[in-house]
Order: sequence, then structure tokens, then C-alpha cells
Amino acid sequence: MKAKLQALMDAIAGTNINSEKILKAYEYADKMHEGQKRASGEPYIIHPLSVALICAELNMDTDSICAALLHDVIEDCPDKTSYAEIVKEFGEGVAMIVDGVTKLVNITFEDKQEENVENLRKMFFAMSKDVRVIFVKLADRVHNMRTLSHKREERQRAIALETMHVYAPIAHRLGIHKIKQELEDLALRYLDPIGYKEIQQAVEKKFGENKDFLEIAKLKVAEKLSKYNLKFSIVGRVKTIYSVYRKIYNQHKEFDEIYDFYALRVLVDTELDCYTALGIVHEEFNFMPGRFKDYISTPKPNLYRSIHTTVIGHSGVPFEVQFRTWDMHQTAEYGLAAHWKYKSGEGSEQSFDEKLQWIRTLLDTVSEEDDPDEFFRPLKVDFFEDEIFVFTPKGDVVDLPAGSTLIDFAYHIHSAVGNRMVGGKINGKIAPIDTVLETGSIVEIITSSTSKGPGRDWLKIVRTGEARSKIRQFFKKERRTENIAVGKAEVDKELKKYVKHLSEAQKDEIIRNICERVGVSEPEDLYNNIGYGGFSVSKISTKLKDEAERVTGKEDEKEEIRIPETVKPDKPSGNSGVVVDSVGNLEVKFARCCSPLPGDNIIGFVTRGHGVSIHKYDCPNVALGLENPSQKDRWLVATWAEKSIRGKTRFEAGLKVFMDRVPDAFKNVTMGISALNMDMTSFSMSEGTDVLTAEITVKCENLESLNIIMNGLKKIKGVISVKRGS
Repeated sequence: MKAKLQALMDAIAGTNINSEKILKAYEYADKMHEGQKRASGEPYIIHPLSVALICAELNMDTDSICAALLHDVIEDCPDKTSYAEIVKEFGEGVAMIVDGVTKLVNITFEDKQEENVENLRKMFFAMSKDVRVIFVKLADRVHNMRTLSHKREERQRAIALETMHVYAPIAHRLGIHKIKQELEDLALRYLDPIGYKEIQQAVEKKFGENKDFLEIAKLKVAEKLSKYNLKFSIVGRVKTIYSVYRKIYNQHKEFDEIYDFYALRVLVDTELDCYTALGIVHEEFNFMPGRFKDYISTPKPNLYRSIHTTVIGHSGVPFEVQFRTWDMHQTAEYGLAAHWKYKSGEGSEQSFDEKLQWIRTLLDTVSEEDDPDEFFRPLKVDFFEDEIFVFTPKGDVVDLPAGSTLIDFAYHIHSAVGNRMVGGKINGKIAPIDTVLETGSIVEIITSSTSKGPGRDWLKIVRTGEARSKIRQFFKKERRTENIAVGKAEVDKELKKYVKHLSEAQKDEIIRNICERVGVSEPEDLYNNIGYGGFSVSKISTKLKDEAERVTGKEDEKEEIRIPETVKPDKPSGNSGVVVDSVGNLEVKFARCCSPLPGDNIIGFVTRGHGVSIHKYDCPNVALGLENPSQKDRWLVATWAEKSIRGKTRFEAGLKVFMDRVPDAFKNVTMGISALNMDMTSFSMSEGTDVLTAEITVKCENLESLNIIMNGLKKIKGVISVKRGS
């Protein structure tokens, strides 16, 4: 404990932090938490001391560090202190931050999810008033994750999942790279320990094989830069475990396709020096086309600025080089926290507040969300997905999550633009409103004063929480009568799952009881909320079942009650075209080892924290997995949805084409493939002693269409056989 306190005092030494106030806060917290222990058995005061130290490392101010020391006293010691007492002892600023990170403890919630949503909503509201709230909360979460091993396994998973879905994305959006990376790696360790260990071993093996690579590359770059009299510093890094995991499992890359596994960071004095150093490095090393990003001329929304390029080392190993100034580096590591201490400077207040505009946008997006899945969506999508950068016709840069459409762009510009939208242009050409945008496009929205507003199907098209929220606001204000009719129909349909026949009086009693339980004054308001998408009917499904049984007295008549869809879906998960038995709406991914297609017999495997992976039933990995006792319960029955449900989804499939090694063999196969006019996404050739092998990846709708492609390939002159690959 003394060592922790000394480390805190050392961290604030030589700064303008009021050490007397910090010591007073420590003594107060120590007194309040006296006798309390953490799950590890340590005195509780160790936790607030550790949180305060993290805040000090982020260069936070006196009130923030005091609040870090006191952040649990109101929640954990309500019989000893209060908000008013904190105001009296430490001032309004400290008390506001402490209150912002304090959970709601005197309110009864229907379930744990509702409690989590309301606590997060409270935190976001406090954050919109004072951003220091989230800095303290992030520091609190970092220390909790560092000590998570002392919790029960189910709590470990729940806390890690919330960290990955909420706090890591917020750290990312605030630009606090250091905290984001640590939270991601710590969360992954508990969400998918098997995957974590596999990647960790692969990283250690690759680094071990080239352990001198970074040092040699650093020396070569330094030697070249020194000839031009640049003042610089170079540091090296290896990609984090979660970053590698995400590229392999989310972006479907092979380990050897991760070209930024090794990276050098070149720190210089000025922007001009960044570009000069870039040119010098490109003169020394061959660079990889398509692997260059300039975030200095086009900064990321979280203030990140840097130049990235990937070059080939002298040993043939690719590595990334980043160029930034010292100030850019501070922002890259500490994000908005690095700017906090400048807030009070002349002319900077407005600029700082502008950088916080995204918090207010987030608050608007989640303020009326009651469905937990919808509440968390903007955090997972808007803040954590890869970004694209597009341009307005005037040349202004607009950043959006990858996968955003013309509709998302329109609502990002203004809600009125989205509501009056009738079409759009991309690079001067008319495009459908659901067109997915790509980086570098010039986007123009076509509006009309006679537009009747957005369609309800837009909610299924848009990617961003901002667009979804604004569309719902339109329906909430403009289509109340229609919303009520839609909502009532959905509730009636849900009720019929549990009780086939209800009198109007019984139905009225059920609905009014539901209104009371969810905090809605009138049935029409409940129907309206469901109709415009404020929350889904699935949120009240369990409550409807309970009330229907209570009102009709059918607790024991099990034959009258069917299993809800949330337990056993009769529709595909997401837009995958796959129905997975015995689970809810989990994310579905297709295993790259066997690339299943509609028509194949399939089976699902529950990955830890990342949805269900679909395999062909005859995949070798399935046979091995089913024989493994520890995996037995993670294999689930999976089937393809009806064709009408699958729609026009297209799937990737790998093929191997074996050919006689004869003159013009390569020419014959390429011309033959071209003549088939198929949608090919990759093509490579390899030579054997007697046989040439072409490996291709094609897109097709199902097994039948793949067989047509394979039969066409077999007819090409010189082709011996065609087999399905991974």
C-alpha cells in the first residue's frame, strides 16, 4: 500500500498537481474503505490507489486524481458518506466526477441487462458534461481487468464482454491507444482463452524466428536518416495479440498476410520532417503499393495523425513504418487526455468542446434505446469498425464506419438531408441509396421537398447508430398513428405464442401491467415505441409470457405455451442464411477451412465470445472436434434457411484446377476461366513436375451453382480434374 502511494506521489512530482489535496483524498478514501477487502484478499484501498496512478500517467488534473481515489466511496460506503459530503470536502468538480462513475444502487431493475444499460446511460450523460468522468472510468476498468483472475468464471466473461463491447471502443474513440490495446488483450484472454493462446504462441514463434529483425531494420533506417541531418527517434513494436486475432478471425487473413506484424515508429520535429523521412525510407526500401495511409493530411476522428507505409526488408520480411511528430505521438498514445491540460488555454475551450461533439452524438443515439442489443450497436459499429473517408462535392472529408451507405452519409450531414433524400450520386454517377461507400468517393445526396421521408426498411440498411436514431426520431414524430398499428400487431403476434385466446379485458390488463413494468404511461405509447423501433418486442417477450400466464391462470398448462423464438429461432441468424438450433441471434461466420455453401450438410461450432462458426459436416476439423470431450457441447445443429429467406447472398468457395504441363496450358486455363464469366476474387498458379495447379476463389449462390462452374472448368483443354478446396 505504501509503495502504491509512493508511486502515485512520484508520478505527480514536479507537476502542477495539488499534492496536499491528493493526500487528503487518499486519507479520506482509506478511512471510508477501512475493513473492506477485494476478491484477491488485498485491502480495498489498493484499487482506488491503482486507478489514481493510471489517471496520473494520463496527465490528468488534481480533481480527476482525487475523484479516482474516491470513485467507489459513495457506492460502497453509503452509510459513511454522500455526494453532499464529497462536495463539502473536495468541491463540486470532484463530486461530479465521482457521481458520474457511481452505479445506480437504489433503483430496482427488471434484469441485469436493463441495469447495465441504465448505468451506462448515466455515465454517458455525465461524460457529456465532463469528459473527465470517462477517463476515471477507463482507469477503473483497466485495473479491474488486470485483477480479473480473482473473479468467478461467469463474472470474468461478463466483465470481459462489456469491456470489449463498451470500454475498448470508447478508448479507441478517445484516441487513448495505450488503454485500448491493453483492454482488448485482457478481454480476449477471458473471452477466447484457446484462441488467445494460439495467437500468443504464433506471435512468439514468429518473433523468435526473426528476433533480430526489428533491431536490424531500425539500424538501417537510422543510418539512412542520419545522412540527411534529421533529428529523430526510432522505436520498434510487434503487433498486439488482439490485433492479430482480429485480422485472422474477423478479416479472414492468414497469419502470413499480416504485413504490419513488425513496425517501426519514426518520431521527428515537424510535419515536413515526416514527409522527408518517408521519402528517405522509400528510397532505401521497396514499398508495397496499396499499403500507404496518410493520416496527417486526413486525421482520424479520434485526433490520430501519422503516416503509415509498408516496405520490404532486406531479408524479404515486410514491415510497417510510421512517421509522426512528438506531439502527434502524445496524441496517438493518450488521445483526448493529452489535450485535457490545454483546455483552459486561451482560445482552446471551443476547440476542445468541438472534439467532444461525438459524445453528444452518442448520447442522442442511445438516449432512447431500451433494447440492450440496439443500445450497444453504436458503440460496436460507430466507434470500433474500420473507417472509410469520403468527400462532399465541396471537398470536405466525412469519416464513417466501414460498410456505411448513402443513407448513412445523408444523415451524417443532417437529419433534414436524410429525411428528404430521394437518391444520390457517387463520383458523379447515380447510385442506389443502399450502395455501400468506399474510401475516396465523392458523394452527393439528391433531396426533394416532396419526399415522404424514410422507409421503414431503411432501418435494416443503415450501418451507423446516428442514422438509425434519426430515422426512428422521424417515425416517432411523424408517423405515430402508423407506429401504433405496427406495434400493436407485433405485440398481438407475440402474445399468441403463449395464449391462443384472450378476451379484450384480459389483453388490456396484460398490456397495462407491461406498461407499468417498463415505465410507459399508456398502451399507445408502448405500441408507438415498438412501432418506430424504440425497442423491439423481444425485449418484453418474457414479460408478456409472465403476464399472460398470470392473467389467464395457465401456469401449469404447458401445452398452451410454445418455446419463444429467442430460445429456438425459426429464422436465420442475421443475414447469414443459416438457422442455428438452440441459440438466439448470434453472429454467424463461415469457417475458412471448408467454406460451406447452401446445399452442403453443415454444423455449427460456438466460438468463445465471437458467435458461431459454420463448417461442412465432413470437414476434418469437425471430426477432430466431435472426438474432443472438451468441445462436445459446443457443436450445434445448423441448417440452411429456405431459399426465399436466404435471398441473393453469395458465398466464397475455393477450387483447385489440375492441368497437364503442356505448352499454352496457362493460356488455355486463363482464357477458359475468362470465357466462363464467373465472379472470381483470387487466382494463383503453382508448378509441379508433371502437373500445373491453379487455385482460384469464386463467388456463387449455392452448391448447385458451384457444380456448374466446376463442370465448366473440366471442359477446358488440358484440365485433368477440378476439386473443391478451402
